[in-house]
Amino acid sequence: MNSRLSRLVKITQENNLDAVALNPGQTLTWLTGLQFHLMERPVLGLFAADGSVRLVLPNLERAKLQGLNFEPVVAGYGDDPSKWDEVFMEGFAGLDGKELKIGVEPARLRVLELGFLQRALPQAAVVDASKALAKLRICKDEQEIAQMRQAAVIAQNALLETLKTIEAGQTEKQIAGELMVQLFRAGSDAELPFAPIVAIGENSANPHAAPGDRVLREGDILLIDYGASFEGYYSDITRSFFCGEVEEEFKTIAELVHDANQAARLGGKPGMRAGEIDDLARNVIAAAGYGEAFFHRVGHGLGMETHEEPYMFAANPLLLEEGMVFTIEPGIYLTGRGGIRIEDDVVVTKDGLLSLTDLPRRVLPISMFKG
Repeated sequence: MNSRLSRLVKITQENNLDAVALNPGQTLTWLTGLQFHLMERPVLGLFAADGSVRLVLPNLERAKLQGLNFEPVVAGYGDDPSKWDEVFMEGFAGLDGKELKIGVEPARLRVLELGFLQRALPQAAVVDASKALAKLRICKDEQEIAQMRQAAVIAQNALLETLKTIEAGQTEKQIAGELMVQLFRAGSDAELPFAPIVAIGENSANPHAAPGDRVLREGDILLIDYGASFEGYYSDITRSFFCGEVEEEFKTIAELVHDANQAARLGGKPGMRAGEIDDLARNVIAAAGYGEAFFHRVGHGLGMETHEEPYMFAANPLLLEEGMVFTIEPGIYLTGRGGIRIEDDVVVTKDGLLSLTDLPRRVLPISMFKG
């Protein structure tokens, strides 16, 4: 963890920040190993450019600090909220009155913690440091990649077991429920990356559909987008299936989506712009006349969060580096009829993109998995 804190100090100094303020979330956990829930009791860490760390937290969380390989200055508080401002001022004593520049993650820091920070350090300027902080976790090391591969193995085993149970007449909710049971049986951590998306028929044309009461019937598409968690790292996989005989056009778009996925997986390499990954997949679909039916980016970064840097949209100039992990998930969606998406998790290596997921990618009949 000390090496990770050293990386934060370097980034803080390079971006002319006096400190970084973090509340419970993946960046705080990655840096320190500490895990706190977001709740009504505020938790805030202040990581200074000189390497010092200050933590303000509830007294009931103090036991989590045992075994840390660094020594933070700690201010703890009890259950009387009227005393909390006083404790934050105590925790940040010596910094008040200084014109500090403090970086935060706007997508993570709540108004609750921000208020305590600003009242304790009223002269400080709070700035968006999300771009700088993203550099901490954007390239995964060997251990992180191994954890993500295991998260993928768990997810794939769970889906294969679930597919054995799927029959016409089941609802999206019933299939999603079985999948969640199988995820935990296969070894997933309790906190899944997101609630599984199970979409049948016309619902599969909605990329972020929520499981409902739609019943699976002959001739339907079944789309399943889900993931597992292993030691705090996520997988994110989508596979599509046919229930019986489907319309010919769906067979056509299934092949197109498969080919688009393959073009991006096999064509990516270090040094390429992130946006080129989107182009590789999108060009296949656009050339066949379905460009308007592919209306989201081709992927997103993956790690301790389901969505993190790098984001794989066409205009992104970011250059791919070894260790970056992201999804490749092209799709074609025919509104009111159905959609196909095929999603894999890949890591950038010196030789190209290595897929952490290897379930069959072609859209197959559900009956083929009954053995």
